[in-house]
Amino acid sequence: MRKNGAVPADSLTARLSTHQSLLLGSLLFGLFFGAGNLIFPISMGLTAGSSVLPATLGFLVAAVGLPILGVVASALAGTVSLHELASRVAPWFGVLFTCALYLTIGPFFAIPRTATVSYEMAFGGTLSDGAGRWALAGFTAVFIAVALAAAIRPGKLLDYVGKWLTPVFLVLLGLLLVVARLGSGSAAPAAQGPYATHALSQGVLDGYNTMDALASLAFAIVVIEAVRRLGVTQPRRIAIEVGRAGVLAAVAMCVIYAALAILGSRSTHVVARDANGAVALSRVASESFGGIGHLLAALIMGVACLKTCIGLLTACAEMFRTMFPGSLSQRGWATVFAVVSFAVANVGLDTIIKAAVPVLVLLYPLAIGIIVLGLLDPWVRHRPWAYRLTMLGAGVVSLLFLLATQAGVPAGVASAASAAGGVLPGFELGFGWILPALIGLVAGMALPRR
Repeated sequence: MRKNGAVPADSLTARLSTHQSLLLGSLLFGLFFGAGNLIFPISMGLTAGSSVLPATLGFLVAAVGLPILGVVASALAGTVSLHELASRVAPWFGVLFTCALYLTIGPFFAIPRTATVSYEMAFGGTLSDGAGRWALAGFTAVFIAVALAAAIRPGKLLDYVGKWLTPVFLVLLGLLLVVARLGSGSAAPAAQGPYATHALSQGVLDGYNTMDALASLAFAIVVIEAVRRLGVTQPRRIAIEVGRAGVLAAVAMCVIYAALAILGSRSTHVVARDANGAVALSRVASESFGGIGHLLAALIMGVACLKTCIGLLTACAEMFRTMFPGSLSQRGWATVFAVVSFAVANVGLDTIIKAAVPVLVLLYPLAIGIIVLGLLDPWVRHRPWAYRLTMLGAGVVSLLFLLATQAGVPAGVASAASAAGGVLPGFELGFGWILPALIGLVAGMALPRR
């Protein structure tokens, strides 16, 4: 007998029904689409103006294509976690990279951002500095506590996010986008800044800010476990089902990202072009719905951030439990990460976003390299030097780019890093790591199998 629609776990031909695939796609979309996914595309649209289409295309590559490929790559590689996949480089690298990635998309940056963005949308600019600090502390405490209550029940994640929160979010956001688009009569102004000269590549860099390519490697363990709970256990079939759900999630994300970016490009009559995305979304909602617009925007942001926060807490706690057996339980790790996230959230949204940039510059190329290697698993699984040299090429050049571009780096060091990396194509745009990584991959493939 089937239970709750699941097929027998011992069947090698088990597959998900259409309803289950839709539910899994809803879960995947819900995990990815959080705070940054709302604020970055509309902010990009404001600045990109008439160049919004190429900018959006670049954004979709980094914010949709890479995350979906990340989840599929983990499933294709047959690994149960990022730690296992990254350990193919070296055991120490597996621990170091996994900790760095999970802490980045967890308690150090992404989880606090979900809480602070929700607060800024609801109360930002309405309270004095003193009252605002206390209000931020109270709001983030309640927000993270609610997420923690759900995260310590990982078996219910499909219900919490896939069945309930994601549909509510889509209805609210769809209502805003339709009404705002119908009421928008402003033409997109000329592009500003880097969008005027290289909108496509700048869109890719903007897509990095969502952190979704990093999150995909973390969420893979959650999504794959959800497929197993539905009765599919054969590795190849798991990869297929994850891919089907990924297509559904990708379509939804593409449509919403494009709509938000275009809305931003046509809303310069409502909001300043240098405004952050949270402010822009709130003002567009108020313009379209009057007095209740701000409330609608706050609800949209709150639901989006809550479901992502639940997913991140769940994924981080599960990963650290399995990576460090005998330390803390899943609930224990979730509680620790919730407390750290609360502390970080109270430094403020702007500080969190600025502090995340150099970390993303270092981690993203490595994460993309891991994703590509996972997709090439049948050819590189037994070639450890393919992993090692790919990561070496990506990592060294990413460090050079960071030293060459980040404020606060001594002028001599920045100049030397710029000169060293400047010989590589695309270095000045942040893509100089691609060629060394490809050379490392080819060289590693040429070396003997282990």
